[in-house]
Amino acid sequence: TIDPAVADLLRVRRAGHVDQRGHEVIVTLPEEPICLEADRMRLAQVVTNLINNAAKYMPAPGRIGLTAEREGALVVVRVKDTGIGIASENLPHVFDLFYQVDRSFARAEGGLGIGLTLVRQLVALHGGTVDVRSAGVNQGSEFILRLPARCDEVRPGETVALDAGGAKKPRARRILVVDDFPNSATTLAKLLRQRGYEVRTAEDGVEALEVAKEFHADAIVLDIAMPNLDGYDTARKIREQSWGKSTLLIALSGWGQRHDRQRTQEAGFDAHLTKPLKYQALLDLLAKLPADGRLADTGIGQQSDLAD
Repeated sequence: TIDPAVADLLRVRRAGHVDQRGHEVIVTLPEEPICLEADRMRLAQVVTNLINNAAKYMPAPGRIGLTAEREGALVVVRVKDTGIGIASENLPHVFDLFYQVDRSFARAEGGLGIGLTLVRQLVALHGGTVDVRSAGVNQGSEFILRLPARCDEVRPGETVALDAGGAKKPRARRILVVDDFPNSATTLAKLLRQRGYEVRTAEDGVEALEVAKEFHADAIVLDIAMPNLDGYDTARKIREQSWGKSTLLIALSGWGQRHDRQRTQEAGFDAHLTKPLKYQALLDLLAKLPADGRLADTGIGQQSDLAD
């Protein structure tokens, strides 16, 4: 549920800008628990980043409102502050990597401008979205998270097999996640495990080949831009191995033009997903895995534009 995540961030925030500057945080939660399929630690990290960001750019003392509510099939979390706001021309760029809005009084705080980019990536990995609103300079701002509400008992990562006595038993599909950004890899791995998949991770192409050789994954989610051995060469080497010829290879790239997709297809990938990763698009791909882990007759093989 969302309540433990809120409790986590309320403990963490005391080391941040909120208590240091005497800001007030008002938390409003519904009476009934809200269930999410989420990594509690990463969700707490997302909301903590938003609260500390609000506190950082708000004259003291200020007020931050944190609310969560169920809206249909979604959980909506809002972080609203009474700070200096965001100019309309800056709103489309606040989640861009290294982008920093000119907030003169807070320049001394420094920072690399990666906090909101990380928020967007982690929210996307949970199958959600994040938006920002502001009426303008000195009008405060509001960040809105929308996450899918799930309390289902079905685990799409499990296929059903029969044992000798005829009883059904689940067979977990094996997924290897390869990304040189550890936060992304571990978060995606945890989410997939909650879906019933057996998951391992690797941080570059060389490690991916070593893990894949003994893990024999049914599917590999492979980042393209990696050190040591990039995604293209890693995919080619996997396809050269007997155990890798029928593995579902999913490219994860910051680029998604036709020539980018053509290049991943030529390297041996079956599908091409763009960053930030759309979690549901990945689940749709993995749901097509057959019980024997082979791609024949699934409609997946050699389609670089299937899920994006």
